Amino acid sequence: MNNNILNIATVFSGIGSVEHALERLRIPHNIIFACDNDKFVKQSYFANYKLNENQWFDDIKNLDGNKYKNNIDLFVGGSPCQSFSMVGKRKGLEDFRGLLVFEFIRLLKEIQPKIFIFENVKGLLNHNKGKTWELISKEFISANYIIHYKVLNAKDYGIPQNRERVFVIGFLNNDTKTNKTNKTNKTNNIFFKFPEKIPLKLKVKDLLEDTPNPKYYLPPKGVQFVLNEKNLKKSYTQVNADIALCQKRNQQFNWHGDFILEEPKNSIEEKYFLSENTKKYVLSSGTKNFYIKPEIDLDIARPLLSTMAKMHRAGVDNYYSYGQRLRKLTPRECLRLMGFDDRFKIVVSDTQMYKQAGNSIVVNLFIEILKEIYLKNN
Repeated sequence: MNNNILNIATVFSGIGSVEHALERLRIPHNIIFACDNDKFVKQSYFANYKLNENQWFDDIKNLDGNKYKNNIDLFVGGSPCQSFSMVGKRKGLEDFRGLLVFEFIRLLKEIQPKIFIFENVKGLLNHNKGKTWELISKEFISANYIIHYKVLNAKDYGIPQNRERVFVIGFLNNDTKTNKTNKTNKTNNIFFKFPEKIPLKLKVKDLLEDTPNPKYYLPPKGVQFVLNEKNLKKSYTQVNADIALCQKRNQQFNWHGDFILEEPKNSIEEKYFLSENTKKYVLSSGTKNFYIKPEIDLDIARPLLSTMAKMHRAGVDNYYSYGQRLRKLTPRECLRLMGFDDRFKIVVSDTQMYKQAGNSIVVNLFIEILKEIYLKNN
């Protein structure tokens, strides 16, 4: 890459995946504008990237791309994916969110950036038996671009998350002799190919915080739901996996997604824990003639007696479990699973941060794509 500073612009900007990727790659760049309609996303974006208020747009429909014509090197966006997702109603272009892809294409035609990157769920490719993608791809080409597209999975590029997304890379076609329907790998002296898969060295446990706040541990009802055999079998939930399920914006609020089962950090001496035989006795239900209800973990303790050190009595003494506890991922851990390093500042509530992480694009995928575009061809 030459010494020129890269001018970038993004729409549906979220928390700035491509911006963070450029920072991690140390590629000099200027953010010309960003756009997102979520006020909490704006808080996160302004806390982490340098731009002025007049460089931010709340509504893509109010953004006039003509004022930026031929002034953008890289234009990036990923319109809302719910309309094409396999887990949604798949209304596609009948859903106003699905139509927002054409706002992205409108800006392409107005701005004519040198290169664009568009991201969405892989369901975009087969929606309506492929007719939706056929229409959209023709629109990309009619905007004067030679395009390349492929489904990439985060777990193949350094992040332990099973997250498949389609990436469309477009190069401005300055060769009027080139057939616009020809998806050749050569344009503007740039040879492009999608990055090769790389070995996955990280596991989810490598991205966990050492001392998570106790508030992230689940209540008994949540534990019961997560560990339900039906939910585990259908992959609604997953516990202590090496590769995380695809993160969703609401996964931490409906007890779906990835969870961590771990031993609590403690300094209780071993002598205070019951032996297996004693534990069985304490938890037994007695005989027909002598029944004692085996209750432990009481909210209000039974009266403490002077003889409690000498014997175990299931219905008299107090016993409390201190085994493994189940917790959800913390916001920081979710960010790490999206490729954001710990320099990323969290300035919003947990609720908003979970949503923003789940709606984002994996930074590492941008890193590998940017390497192919800017670092391997110069």
